[in-house]
Amino acid sequence: MTATIPENAPDHCPGVESEQAGKTDACDGCANQEICASDKPKGPDPALPLIKERMKHVKRKILVLSGKGGVGKSTFTAQLGWAFAADENLRTGIMDVDICGPSIPTILGITNEQVHMSSSGWSPVYVQDNLSAMSVGFLLPSAQNAVMLRGPKKNGIIAQFLKDVDWGELDWLVFDTPPGTSDEHLSVVQYLKESGIDGAVLVTTPQEVALQDVRREIDFCRKVGVRIIGIVENMAGFVCPNCKTKSEIFRPTTGGAKRLAKECGVELLGSVPLDPRIGKSADSGQSFMDEYPDSPATTAFLDIIERIQAILGDD
Repeated sequence: MTATIPENAPDHCPGVESEQAGKTDACDGCANQEICASDKPKGPDPALPLIKERMKHVKRKILVLSGKGGVGKSTFTAQLGWAFAADENLRTGIMDVDICGPSIPTILGITNEQVHMSSSGWSPVYVQDNLSAMSVGFLLPSAQNAVMLRGPKKNGIIAQFLKDVDWGELDWLVFDTPPGTSDEHLSVVQYLKESGIDGAVLVTTPQEVALQDVRREIDFCRKVGVRIIGIVENMAGFVCPNCKTKSEIFRPTTGGAKRLAKECGVELLGSVPLDPRIGKSADSGQSFMDEYPDSPATTAFLDIIERIQAILGDD
């Protein structure tokens, strides 16, 4: 499999089409060094036109990113999918590209489902008539199996998800990504370069240790040309289900997401308080917003989702 390097890649990378690809000192340690150094013809990835053909049936494509793990990115992705699908006229898909830590099947309550093949490709797993998902978790013998893959293998799986999954006509396709700015993120961006990405939602928690990684994620988006829709501050205080009193669990010692958004010139889409029932809903594969409509967290989720739709709806 060949790959393409973004126009704004680091200067020391010779590029996959170069005769020096994989052979210079700058290539030492790169996961793709062996592929680049091979004698196979170099050029555009043959998967790109197939991906473009699939993606022309998808109206909106959104990345959900978080530089740090454990901030509730996958939970937010699921809530986003459920909220879009609440409109029976909208068709929504969720692609789980967290290859080594697929959690979307559990959160959506479809852990024991399997992917089926048809003449038109892989069929995604349906949560309901207008909400479907694809994850490497559906391809594992059991939930306990570790996924141990190097970069090129991860890229191959993502390319296969994009070109071989028959989503049909979609209004929204939401990508749940792993923490960081590495193989999976670069693969999604390069494979969707011709199809276009409508934007990225960045998820963080209030404390500085999480905000540091979000700053890197903002830098990543700007370097690869992905529009930043805004930042979501998750676990922004704890709301007692009984007395509704709010307490700060992760203290915003440096001003939290509000200050970060102002510093970086991006929009703060909203803050979601920590409700312990969110974790319960995720473990049982239920929509938190449907189960607990009166929770302040549900109100925050809905306000954020409404804002995302407003930002992208008229483009």
